[in-house]
Amino acid sequence: MAAIAEDGLDRLTMAGLGREVGMSSGHLLYYFRSKDELLLRTLEWSEEQLGVERRQALARQVPVRERLDAFVRLYVPQAPRDPHWTLWLELWNRARSLDDAARDRLLDIELSWHRDLVALLVEGASRGEFRAVDAERIATRVRALLDGFSTHVAMGLPGSDRAHVLAHVADFFDETLSPNDRTG
Repeated sequence: MAAIAEDGLDRLTMAGLGREVGMSSGHLLYYFRSKDELLLRTLEWSEEQLGVERRQALARQVPVRERLDAFVRLYVPQAPRDPHWTLWLELWNRARSLDDAARDRLLDIELSWHRDLVALLVEGASRGEFRAVDAERIATRVRALLDGFSTHVAMGLPGSDRAHVLAHVADFFDETLSPNDRTG
């Protein structure tokens, strides 16, 4: 993951990666078949690690909004060139060349985040912490918002640092989920 994040997949060679991890390029190709498969499997491994953290954060016995904020903190990159997000950017860049099975694997990862977000929105509404919303619809919008902001953070675009992104997302939640009717 660090090698991909540092140089990008295009500049990474199987021979160079093999030297870094103490394997021959032949062994890497035997296990991964291609750079795309290596990239996807690395992302799946990274997501498994992050999934453990996410499940722990969401299982805490705190208000739903605190868990929602923890979800967002796990989602948004820590800084430009965040290794986890670099994997996502590389895969999104290659998405057109991936086969259907690989795209299905990416969708499975996306849906795990989506299901957790929907569950938080439903729980928050049922407890009166959030107003009643169409949880599927709002979750789709939130993920698009997070993906857009996260891409900017990962790319290091000026004005898109993590703190500002977290503040924007918190404002969005306040405006969208507040149980008080702000329209009247």
